[in-house]
Amino acid sequence: MKNTVSHTLKKKIENKTATLGVIGLGYVGLPLAVEKAKAGYKTIGFDVQENKVEMVNAGENYIGDVVNEDLQNIVKSGFLTATTDFAQVAEADCVSVCVPTPLDKHQQPDISYVKASAESIVSYMHKDMLIVLESTTYPGTTEEVLKPILETSGLECGKDFYLAFSPERVDPGNLIYKTKNTPKVVGGITSECTDVAAALYENILEAPIHRVSSPAIAEMEKILENTYRNVNIGLVNELAILSDKMGINFWEVVDAAKSKPYGFRAFYPGPGLGGHCIPLDPYYLSWKAREYGFHTSMIESSMMVNDRMPEYCVGRSSKILNRSKKAMNGSKILVLGVAYKQDIDDYRESPALKVIEELEKEGAEVVYYDPYVQEYFRNGKVKKGEPELTVELIESNDLVIVTTAHTTVDYSFIQQHAKAIFDTKNAMKDLNNRENIELL
Repeated sequence: MKNTVSHTLKKKIENKTATLGVIGLGYVGLPLAVEKAKAGYKTIGFDVQENKVEMVNAGENYIGDVVNEDLQNIVKSGFLTATTDFAQVAEADCVSVCVPTPLDKHQQPDISYVKASAESIVSYMHKDMLIVLESTTYPGTTEEVLKPILETSGLECGKDFYLAFSPERVDPGNLIYKTKNTPKVVGGITSECTDVAAALYENILEAPIHRVSSPAIAEMEKILENTYRNVNIGLVNELAILSDKMGINFWEVVDAAKSKPYGFRAFYPGPGLGGHCIPLDPYYLSWKAREYGFHTSMIESSMMVNDRMPEYCVGRSSKILNRSKKAMNGSKILVLGVAYKQDIDDYRESPALKVIEELEKEGAEVVYYDPYVQEYFRNGKVKKGEPELTVELIESNDLVIVTTAHTTVDYSFIQQHAKAIFDTKNAMKDLNNRENIELL
């Protein structure tokens, strides 16, 4: 016999009379809120940053994966509003939590934003309510952290309200897969929690919904996705270092290997890992593993390789300068790209920022150019980029280091005027004249 509470909530979801909430209006939350509103639901976005709330309510977009016209239309039609007033959670039937889960200074999970969101929800919870955590975190967070906080409301999970974990799968800049068409994994505290959460996403997305038996399964699945990439990138980074010592072009090695139609997926080396997920998620798992007396040796080895890549790139840069009888100390260096991946404006955890820091520690005078990031904020300081690539800018530097392979940059122009180039992303692979180019 169906639980009448979940049955009622599912009906509201299916006939689109449910009001939906999204806590956190960043790279995950805003695209999700937009899709909810586009699907015909009254949607309320919550954020502690007033500037984000004001921009959303004005229909002003600040996330690359959101279509400007979509945001303007749903705000104008009244389907999407934003607020800093968490009391409006009381109006919502379903709330998605999409807040940051960074690492603290000890490289341990910082779930303070998740806890704060749960505590903000508690005072305004009501029966027949669904809460879904989407923030990437360690296995056990939904059941061990979120559930006890939410039950201080006096409501019982699985009976009075429904709780699930559904990991975000946002890939900024991906031209094919967006929030709308990316398959969704859902795992609830109970089977009915899973059922209600799956019903929500089935009515919003144009993608398959994969149900799993618990939040912990869904949480571990997300960690697996990103740790898989971390380990494989660590492998190719280590082999790239070895190949350089052996005088082998490793990029050509990967291109040859991917000619195999089965059993191999191409990963490429680079100056390190960036973005919110791939550099951080393995640390969540390693931290949680210690609770069980388990040492994630393979994962930690890949993390060590990837974490040291910025320093390795600086070391290689020094050797390139030495060949021109230049010391790193006092050299002028132009860094091309500070976004963590091509053709986006997101510089979270970007290895390019670490490369710049290490270069400056060695006494180099560093400037950067990035068509998507005019300035960035790090360690309490703002660093401004060069407004454009000019002949004078390129020729005035002793070395150009490509750290992000933006497709909008004219690499032929750079190659014509640069004294020396260290291409850590193989961005110049299509150029014929490569005399002044050295690859990672």
